[in-house]
Amino acid sequence: MKKVILAYSGGLDTSCIIRWLKDKGYEVICFMADLGQGLGQGENLEAIESRALAAGASKVYIKDLQDEFVEEFVLPALAANAVYEGKYLLATALGRPLIAKYLVQIAHKEKATAIAHGCTGKGNDQVRIEVAAGILDASLEIIAPVRSWEFKSREEEIEYAKTHSIPIDVTKKKPYSIDRNIWGISIEAGVLEDLTQEPPEDAYMITKSPTAQASYPKYIEVYFEKGVPKKIDGKTCKLKSLISHLNEVGGFYGVGRSDMLENRLVGIKSREIYEAPAATILHIAHKELEALVLDRELAHFKDIISLKYAELVYNGLWFSPLKEALDAFVKSTQKHVTGSIRLKLFKGNCLAVGRKSTHSLYKKELSTYGKEDKFDQKLAEGFIKIWGMPYRR
Repeated sequence: MKKVILAYSGGLDTSCIIRWLKDKGYEVICFMADLGQGLGQGENLEAIESRALAAGASKVYIKDLQDEFVEEFVLPALAANAVYEGKYLLATALGRPLIAKYLVQIAHKEKATAIAHGCTGKGNDQVRIEVAAGILDASLEIIAPVRSWEFKSREEEIEYAKTHSIPIDVTKKKPYSIDRNIWGISIEAGVLEDLTQEPPEDAYMITKSPTAQASYPKYIEVYFEKGVPKKIDGKTCKLKSLISHLNEVGGFYGVGRSDMLENRLVGIKSREIYEAPAATILHIAHKELEALVLDRELAHFKDIISLKYAELVYNGLWFSPLKEALDAFVKSTQKHVTGSIRLKLFKGNCLAVGRKSTHSLYKKELSTYGKEDKFDQKLAEGFIKIWGMPYRR
């Protein structure tokens, strides 16, 4: 019997997939990655594992990958200032190559010949998982049941689950499709598909409405060392704890919401809303610190690289040669990105209001219009003539 490693979420689709694959003659081994999506809050991990086994899985792997996720995937994207189409901080996109990595590793350990996932044929995640897995091991068969099976609706899946005694929760109404990890939450479907409608408050999970908060701001200070966030308000934190803390603080002040009509890789436009308090705060702080310590040419060129880096992540090319090469460039830009940024959180906004670094390129005596001014303005005339020379007729 051939073995297949299934990326398992514990939901209706992947629970049905277990039995569906088993009926096709596969031994199914499930893998669930904890990326900080709140596993164990609504139901414990033992219940999720029991569900998979009851559905027909022969074994279940559940791995806490939060530290690896934030250090090896989130941190490089933060250093690159990677934001897709100006709004999306890539939380889901960053998690998929890590999941693919462990699907392949477990396949090797279990001597499996295939991996499987529950992604639809309309989304980006199928591409991210399959391309990443193909780069890591092109010999593995990839099975995507949702793209080919006979079920046409959620109701048909529920009936299938009941027929085969698959223990699922069908009482909770889920009007939205949600993907969550420690770096952010992606929310789509339901009323969000109507572009004329404002996202309702019940669509948001970790951010408060900006209009509902106190009338006073919150000030925080984030300290970076070579591009890595190390401290909050002078207190040293591990990266995972720092992100969790900023999610809580930023979420309380309504920071990190975005409503986006994005261009999916498969060629369609989709509307999604995102919640990413910590990611938003750290992105703003990191950008502001780079503005202080990077010279103009490097800063402007890095903006170009940031755009391409975000596209590579979004398009599932995390393990590509170009992404690897860009990582080397980005790392070289971070050697002087050390210092503190003071931020003001207020009614959904995050604003940088203070900047400090021993590598600062800001010279007050050159910028000031006060009596301390040491800029020789007489030099400007000659500079302008030389600068404009190629364009004079």
